[in-house]
Amino acid sequence: EPSGVWIMAYTTIDDPSAYFQTKLYTGNGSSNALTFDGNSDMQPDWTWIKQINGTFNHFAFDSVRGVNKPIHPNLSNAQSSQSDTLMSFNSDGFTLGDDSTNGEINSSSNTFASWNWKAGTTGSGTTTGSGTGKAYSYSVSTTAGFSIVKYLGNGTAGHTIPHHLGVVPQMIIVKETANANSWYVYHHSLGNTKNLYLNGNHGAQTDGVWNDTTPTSSVFTLVDGAPVNRNDGTTVAYCFADVKGYSKVSGSYKGNGNADGTFVYTGFSPAFLMIKQTAASNDWFMIDNKREPFNPNNVQLVANDTGSSTNKGDLDLLSNGFKPRSSNAAWNENNAQYIYMAFAEQPLVTSTGVPATAR
Repeated sequence: EPSGVWIMAYTTIDDPSAYFQTKLYTGNGSSNALTFDGNSDMQPDWTWIKQINGTFNHFAFDSVRGVNKPIHPNLSNAQSSQSDTLMSFNSDGFTLGDDSTNGEINSSSNTFASWNWKAGTTGSGTTTGSGTGKAYSYSVSTTAGFSIVKYLGNGTAGHTIPHHLGVVPQMIIVKETANANSWYVYHHSLGNTKNLYLNGNHGAQTDGVWNDTTPTSSVFTLVDGAPVNRNDGTTVAYCFADVKGYSKVSGSYKGNGNADGTFVYTGFSPAFLMIKQTAASNDWFMIDNKREPFNPNNVQLVANDTGSSTNKGDLDLLSNGFKPRSSNAAWNENNAQYIYMAFAEQPLVTSTGVPATAR
C-alpha cells in the first residue's frame, strides 16, 4: 500500500450497537428497568457499572456466572452474592434491584455509567490439556470476537481452556471468583510471559500465569495453581479478538509527549476506549462517547480505582481512531508504550463499502 494511505476498513458489523452499548442512567433506589438507546436491541452478557459522581467500586456481572453475583474490577475480592443488584439481563437492557446492601449501582438520584457487551451462544464442556479435565461453560459471539468462559482449575501446568472464538484471542482478562486474587490480563503485544493487573496500576509483570504459551484459535494455556488455575477453583475469563470495523483489542502505540499526540488508527469511530501504559505504574483509563459526546473528550473513569470522573487531559475520538491532545502520562508520555481496547460507535466503512458518518 502507498506510504501514508490507510486502507478502508470493511466490516461484518454495520451496527455496533447490536454487540456493544454504553448506557448512562440515574439511580432510583428501587426496581430499575433500563433500556438501551442504540439502533439495535441487545441482550447483554457482560455488564460493567460505575457510579460517575461518587467514589464507589466498579461492579461487573455476566450471564455465565448468573445475576446478582458481582465481582469488582478494581478489587481482588471474591465474587459475592447480593440479591438486590443486577436482577436480570433483558432483551434490550437490564434490571437492577433496590441496591439496599451497598447503594453503589442504583442509589437514588446518583448518576451511573454502564458498559455492556453481547456474546449470546451458550454451551459447556470439559477442559483440555495437561491434568484432569474440568467442567466449563461459556457464552460466545464469534461475530463480535467476544466470549465469556467460566471454568474450574485443575492445578496442573499446561491446563488448556477452550474459548470458542474460532480465532486467536488478543486480549484475555481472567479472575478467580471463588477466592481473593487479582484480575490477570493477557495482551498479545506483551507476549506470553507477561501480564497486567486490571485491579492495579502496575506495569507489566512476569508472573508466568500463561505458562509461557501463546493462545491458539481454540484454547489458552495456564500455569499450575492459583491465581488462575487453582484445583477446583471457579474462575471466569473474558476473551477478545479484533473484528475489523468493530473492535480493536490487539492495539498498542507509543506516546510522543506533546499536545499534538500520536494518532492511533482503529478503522472505526470509538464508542468506548480503555488505555493502559505498560512499562510504568499508571492507571487503566476508561473513555466513552456518552459521558463526553464532543471533542476534546476529557472525562475519564479509572478501572482500577473507586474515584469519580476525572480529567487527565484531552483526547479526541475520531471517525477512524483516536488522538491524545495532551502530554499527560495517562496516555501520551514520550516513548511510553500503551495498550488499549476499543469498540465502535460506527465503522469507518460499512459492509457494502458506504462511508459511515462520524465525527
